[in-house]
Amino acid sequence: MAGAAAALAGVLVLGARKGKYGKDGQINAIPGANMPLATLGTFILWLGWFGFNGGSELKMSDVDSANNVAQVFVNTNAAAAGGVIAALIFARLWFKKADLTMALNGALAGLVAITAEPLAPSAPGAALIGAVGGLIVVFSIITLDKLKIDDPVGAISVHGVVGIWGLLAVPLSNEDATFGAQILGMVSIFAWVFIASLIVWVILKAVMGIRVSEEEEYEGVDIAECGMEAYPEFATTRK
Repeated sequence: MAGAAAALAGVLVLGARKGKYGKDGQINAIPGANMPLATLGTFILWLGWFGFNGGSELKMSDVDSANNVAQVFVNTNAAAAGGVIAALIFARLWFKKADLTMALNGALAGLVAITAEPLAPSAPGAALIGAVGGLIVVFSIITLDKLKIDDPVGAISVHGVVGIWGLLAVPLSNEDATFGAQILGMVSIFAWVFIASLIVWVILKAVMGIRVSEEEEYEGVDIAECGMEAYPEFATTRK
């Protein structure tokens, strides 16, 4: 959620990509250049999340801790799977097609949703928490687009909006947690990170600029920064 707050501040200062939004509320899709690589990246994140959540137990030197780590692994995987399935079905019903990008974001949404409390829920409970995250992320991505908040990879929706759900889901399975404490933490994190990041973004924009030229944006920053196309098979420029 902290990352999402910082990203939101940056998006508001930077503005939308050229051509993303047209007149009369038109939203133009700008698809990724290589969806197989995006899918591979999602699987790598999914795998890495086992270490991220499992490591929260801090030790495996006794039976109880080892069992806890195992439960965390099961819950982490169940939540991600629930997120994928829910997002895919929701997108299929809404868009009349199976949307790969929504499915990938659904997996990440499930992972984010379970991270605040990956131990206490049962495996079916974790899958349900992840599934709700998968539904939320699809709705959030579309809503942000309608608000003309250009979030190219859905990071604000995945980590921020679904992160809120994950925090609020903690008291559902952990009797030591309260909604009041979770909401206080949520508001504190967002307020501090968003305001601090907004100040930094504004300073960077004033001092050195944070946006490339329209030509570089169209050609791709790989050309400007590295002197070559990242995906030459899709090249539209010659340099």
